[in-house]
Amino acid sequence: MSLTAQILPLAGVALGAVTSFLVTSAHERTKWRRQQAVRWDERRLTAYAEYAHAVKELAARYQMLAAGRGLTTGPIPVEATPEVLTEVGRLESRRSALSETLGLLGDTEANTASKSVDHCLWRLEALARGVETSAEQDWDQAYRQFRQARDRYVDRARASLGVPGAAARAVPWPDDWRPTAG
Repeated sequence: MSLTAQILPLAGVALGAVTSFLVTSAHERTKWRRQQAVRWDERRLTAYAEYAHAVKELAARYQMLAAGRGLTTGPIPVEATPEVLTEVGRLESRRSALSETLGLLGDTEANTASKSVDHCLWRLEALARGVETSAEQDWDQAYRQFRQARDRYVDRARASLGVPGAAARAVPWPDDWRPTAG
Protein backbone atom coordinates (compact mmCIF):
# COMPACT_ATOMS: atom_id res chain seq x y z
CA MET A 1 0.00 0.00 0.00
CA SER A 2 1.37 3.39 -0.96
CA LEU A 3 1.91 6.24 1.48
CA THR A 4 -0.60 8.41 -0.36
CA ALA A 5 -3.30 5.76 -0.02
CA GLN A 6 -2.71 5.73 3.75
CA ILE A 7 -2.54 9.54 4.24
CA LEU A 8 -5.71 10.44 2.29
CA PRO A 9 -8.13 8.57 4.62
CA LEU A 10 -6.35 10.01 7.68
CA ALA A 11 -6.57 13.54 6.23
CA GLY A 12 -10.26 12.99 5.50
CA VAL A 13 -10.93 11.88 9.09
CA ALA A 14 -8.93 14.83 10.47
CA LEU A 15 -10.75 17.29 8.17
CA GLY A 16 -14.12 15.81 9.21
CA ALA A 17 -13.22 16.12 12.90
CA VAL A 18 -12.13 19.76 12.53
CA THR A 19 -15.25 20.61 10.51
CA SER A 20 -17.49 18.90 13.06
CA PHE A 21 -15.78 20.79 15.89
CA LEU A 22 -16.16 24.17 14.15
CA VAL A 23 -19.83 23.62 13.29
CA THR A 24 -20.66 22.42 16.81
CA SER A 25 -18.78 25.36 18.37
CA ALA A 26 -20.59 27.89 16.17
CA HIS A 27 -23.95 26.28 17.01
CA GLU A 28 -23.23 26.33 20.77
CA ARG A 29 -22.13 30.00 20.64
CA THR A 30 -25.33 30.95 18.79
CA LYS A 31 -27.43 28.98 21.29
CA TRP A 32 -25.66 30.65 24.24
CA ARG A 33 -26.18 34.14 22.78
CA ARG A 34 -29.87 33.41 22.21
CA GLN A 35 -30.28 32.20 25.80
CA GLN A 36 -28.54 35.31 27.10
CA ALA A 37 -30.78 37.57 25.00
CA VAL A 38 -33.90 35.84 26.35
CA ARG A 39 -32.57 36.08 29.90
CA TRP A 40 -31.94 39.82 29.63
CA ASP A 41 -35.24 40.46 27.85
CA GLU A 42 -37.10 38.78 30.73
CA ARG A 43 -35.27 40.95 33.25
CA ARG A 44 -35.82 44.06 31.16
CA LEU A 45 -39.55 43.29 30.91
CA THR A 46 -39.75 42.90 34.68
CA ALA A 47 -37.86 46.17 35.25
CA TYR A 48 -40.05 48.10 32.79
CA ALA A 49 -43.28 46.70 34.26
CA GLU A 50 -42.34 47.19 37.92
CA TYR A 51 -41.28 50.79 37.28
CA ALA A 52 -44.55 51.51 35.40
CA HIS A 53 -46.56 50.05 38.27
CA ALA A 54 -44.62 52.01 40.92
CA VAL A 55 -45.12 55.24 38.98
CA LYS A 56 -48.85 54.63 38.63
CA GLU A 57 -49.19 53.87 42.34
CA LEU A 58 -47.26 57.00 43.33
CA ALA A 59 -49.33 59.21 41.00
CA ALA A 60 -52.52 57.79 42.54
CA ARG A 61 -51.29 58.76 46.03
CA TYR A 62 -50.43 62.26 44.82
CA GLN A 63 -53.91 62.52 43.31
CA MET A 64 -55.43 61.58 46.67
CA LEU A 65 -53.34 64.26 48.38
CA ALA A 66 -54.34 66.79 45.69
CA ALA A 67 -58.00 65.90 46.22
CA GLY A 68 -57.50 66.46 49.95
CA ARG A 69 -56.27 69.97 49.15
CA GLY A 70 -59.22 70.60 46.81
CA LEU A 71 -57.09 70.69 43.63
CA THR A 72 -59.05 67.92 41.94
CA THR A 73 -61.92 65.58 42.50
CA GLY A 74 -60.06 62.43 43.24
CA PRO A 75 -60.94 58.92 44.17
CA ILE A 76 -60.38 59.28 47.93
CA PRO A 77 -59.22 62.62 49.32
CA VAL A 78 -56.56 62.26 52.03
CA GLU A 79 -54.83 64.74 54.28
CA ALA A 80 -51.05 65.02 54.36
CA THR A 81 -50.67 63.27 57.71
CA PRO A 82 -47.27 61.97 58.84
CA GLU A 83 -48.46 58.41 58.10
CA VAL A 84 -49.54 59.29 54.57
CA LEU A 85 -46.31 61.18 53.91
CA THR A 86 -44.31 58.22 55.23
CA GLU A 87 -46.13 55.92 52.81
CA VAL A 88 -45.53 58.33 49.92
CA GLY A 89 -41.84 58.48 50.89
CA ARG A 90 -41.66 54.69 50.85
CA LEU A 91 -43.29 54.58 47.42
CA GLU A 92 -40.90 57.25 46.13
CA SER A 93 -37.92 55.27 47.44
CA ARG A 94 -39.19 52.19 45.63
CA ARG A 95 -39.67 54.17 42.40
CA SER A 96 -36.15 55.53 42.75
CA ALA A 97 -34.66 52.05 43.24
CA LEU A 98 -36.57 50.71 40.24
CA SER A 99 -35.32 53.68 38.22
CA GLU A 100 -31.76 52.56 39.01
CA THR A 101 -32.59 49.09 37.69
CA LEU A 102 -33.89 50.69 34.49
CA GLY A 103 -30.59 52.53 34.14
CA LEU A 104 -28.81 49.18 34.13
CA LEU A 105 -31.16 47.19 31.91
CA GLY A 106 -33.20 49.63 29.81
CA ASP A 107 -32.28 51.09 26.47
CA THR A 108 -31.55 54.78 25.97
CA GLU A 109 -35.00 55.74 24.68
CA ALA A 110 -36.92 54.00 27.47
CA ASN A 111 -34.56 55.39 30.12
CA THR A 112 -34.93 58.90 28.73
CA ALA A 113 -38.72 58.54 28.73
CA SER A 114 -38.60 57.37 32.36
CA LYS A 115 -36.75 60.55 33.33
CA SER A 116 -39.60 62.62 31.84
CA VAL A 117 -42.05 60.55 33.89
CA ASP A 118 -39.97 61.24 37.01
CA HIS A 119 -40.06 64.99 36.35
CA CYS A 120 -43.83 64.93 35.86
CA LEU A 121 -44.26 62.93 39.08
CA TRP A 122 -42.18 65.43 41.03
CA ARG A 123 -44.38 68.21 39.64
CA LEU A 124 -47.48 66.32 40.82
CA GLU A 125 -45.87 65.91 44.24
CA ALA A 126 -45.14 69.65 44.50
CA LEU A 127 -48.73 70.50 43.60
CA ALA A 128 -50.19 67.86 45.92
CA ARG A 129 -48.10 69.04 48.85
CA GLY A 130 -48.54 72.76 48.15
CA VAL A 131 -44.89 73.46 47.36
CA GLU A 132 -44.55 76.78 45.52
CA THR A 133 -42.63 76.79 42.22
CA SER A 134 -41.82 79.53 39.75
CA ALA A 135 -44.25 78.17 37.16
CA GLU A 136 -48.00 78.34 37.64
CA GLN A 137 -49.75 75.14 36.70
CA ASP A 138 -53.03 73.58 37.62
CA TRP A 139 -53.45 69.97 38.70
CA ASP A 140 -55.36 68.82 35.60
CA GLN A 141 -52.68 70.15 33.26
CA ALA A 142 -49.87 68.58 35.29
CA TYR A 143 -51.70 65.25 35.51
CA ARG A 144 -52.34 65.26 31.75
CA GLN A 145 -48.61 65.83 31.15
CA PHE A 146 -47.82 62.96 33.51
CA ARG A 147 -50.18 60.62 31.61
CA GLN A 148 -48.62 61.63 28.29
CA ALA A 149 -45.10 61.06 29.67
CA ARG A 150 -46.13 57.66 31.06
CA ASP A 151 -47.66 56.69 27.71
CA ARG A 152 -44.40 57.67 25.94
CA TYR A 153 -42.47 55.57 28.45
CA VAL A 154 -44.70 52.54 27.80
CA ASP A 155 -44.27 53.00 24.03
CA ARG A 156 -40.46 53.20 24.36
CA ALA A 157 -40.35 50.18 26.69
CA ARG A 158 -42.46 48.15 24.26
CA ALA A 159 -40.19 49.15 21.38
CA SER A 160 -37.15 48.13 23.43
CA LEU A 161 -38.68 44.71 23.96
CA GLY A 162 -39.60 44.37 20.29
CA VAL A 163 -43.36 44.43 20.94
CA PRO A 164 -45.00 45.77 17.76
CA GLY A 165 -47.76 48.35 17.61
CA ALA A 166 -49.23 50.73 20.15
CA ALA A 167 -50.16 49.66 23.67
CA ALA A 168 -53.82 50.56 23.03
CA ARG A 169 -56.07 52.64 20.86
CA ALA A 170 -57.75 55.69 22.34
CA VAL A 171 -61.14 54.83 23.79
CA PRO A 172 -63.22 57.86 24.76
CA TRP A 173 -65.02 57.83 28.08
CA PRO A 174 -68.77 57.91 27.38
CA ASP A 175 -70.13 61.39 28.12
CA ASP A 176 -73.10 60.11 30.11
CA TRP A 177 -70.71 58.23 32.42
CA ARG A 178 -68.76 61.34 33.38
CA PRO A 179 -69.35 62.74 36.87
CA THR A 180 -71.42 65.91 36.96
CA ALA A 181 -70.11 68.96 38.75
CA GLY A 182 -72.08 69.61 41.82
